[in-house]
Amino acid sequence: MRFPVSRALSRAALPLVLIGPAFIGTAAAHAVLERKEASPNAAYRGVVQIMHGCDGRPTTRVSVTIPEGVTGAKPMPKPGWEIATVKSAYARSYPSFHGQVSEGVTRITWSGGSLPDDQVDEFTFFARVSDSFAPGATIYFPVEQDCSEGGYRWSEIPAEGQDAKALKAPAPAVRIVAAKAAAQAPAAPAALAGAIAIEGPWLRATPGGATVAGGYVTLRNTGTEPDRLTGAAIRQAGRGEIHSMTTEGGVMKMAPVEGGLAIAPGTSVALKPGGLHLMFLDLKEGLKAGDTVSGSLTFERAGTVPVTFTVAPIGAQAPASEAGGHQHH
Repeated sequence: MRFPVSRALSRAALPLVLIGPAFIGTAAAHAVLERKEASPNAAYRGVVQIMHGCDGRPTTRVSVTIPEGVTGAKPMPKPGWEIATVKSAYARSYPSFHGQVSEGVTRITWSGGSLPDDQVDEFTFFARVSDSFAPGATIYFPVEQDCSEGGYRWSEIPAEGQDAKALKAPAPAVRIVAAKAAAQAPAAPAALAGAIAIEGPWLRATPGGATVAGGYVTLRNTGTEPDRLTGAAIRQAGRGEIHSMTTEGGVMKMAPVEGGLAIAPGTSVALKPGGLHLMFLDLKEGLKAGDTVSGSLTFERAGTVPVTFTVAPIGAQAPASEAGGHQHH
């Protein structure tokens, strides 16, 4: 047997995660999920935190099982560790940005490294929670932790009506909440360019005779590689640029962002009034509030993706409607 069961179970006497009053957190936990809430039809960034090893022995392998209904799982590379994945058929098909998917990664394993017992580290994956979960449900992600000697299996899932406190080695859990209440729930993207979610693109209406217009959008990198916004366009403008806005000595100054706008993995960049923004120059016609405008954004890795901008009134600080644009790419 790979590890002594009696030792593993005695070390796991307290529950693993904190989700509501039925669970009691503990500093003795060995593997936890940093983000304990997710929403249906939304991306989820899973961060498995390994708190310490096995009776002084270093951790050499971490494996997480992706449950049914969580799709498109991808691991984040980790220096010094090798990654292996298992792909299996789903019980049913699920919608995704690229159509229906019927199979995907169901297990991710990091191995070959060595995490000392007195240190902590994180093992990250990205996935999407499908619409098969309703707010109030709980999803379980069983985790295996192997050390140079011994190991643990955080895989117990409570039966219906069972008190989770009775479990000796509970699997890390995530509570499903409504999108507006989720701590990390992203807005529904208006478009997807590779791993970049494009959220809420909008423009300000222009007064008569204007030759420039401001554009705004939030860009969220859901992948494991950095990308860079390098250009923008709308049919009414001769060219588009990415600008920054700063205040020096009480004077607002605007300047192009040279080399494009970097978007690191797992981060969001908001282009909004008073800060980073898009500037469309050489307008051929004005922009009217309530209209929609066809355009595109270009990324270094993801390429060019069509985007529909909504047009808010002159001087607006936010889009007139958060629902504008539902195309997927």
